[in-house]
Amino acid sequence: MAKDAVAIYPGSFDPITNGHIDLVKRTLRVFDSVIVAIASNPGKDGSLFSVAERLQMVGEVFKGFKGRVRADSFEGLLVNYAERKRATVIIRGLRAVSDFEYEFQMAMMNHRLKPKLETFFMMTGESEFYISSRLVKEVVSLGGDVSGLVPAKVLKKLSQKFKSLGAQR
Repeated sequence: MAKDAVAIYPGSFDPITNGHIDLVKRTLRVFDSVIVAIASNPGKDGSLFSVAERLQMVGEVFKGFKGRVRADSFEGLLVNYAERKRATVIIRGLRAVSDFEYEFQMAMMNHRLKPKLETFFMMTGESEFYISSRLVKEVVSLGGDVSGLVPAKVLKKLSQKFKSLGAQR
């Protein structure tokens, strides 16, 4: 384990899925702590959940991890956020070959901007490789069941959110 090493796992986490959770747990085998960093892009963000709601969900999911996992949010460049948090590594999950090209470009740009910041790619677990937040939201919006793909508390919040959106229409 890399002592005192802080890893950042950035993403939208809209909502957090079991695939995300698996990646965080596996990251903790290598690094002391993980910051689940929710990217916030005001004006460009078409998220279902607000940043505050996502922070709350991530915090609930990892509350039993003895402070080794923290939820946070950031705006702007990830490398600047990582520097402020004194992180040494960015964790990125790869679900399929199609993820690699985009992630590789991002890693190279991040390395160019902050050469001491490393990117670790981790393959998503075999039972979660097809899960994405976007797909989970789409299935729920069409009345499908995503239990087993997200934690029970997240499933409840998804159901409530789509019910409230339906009531607004």
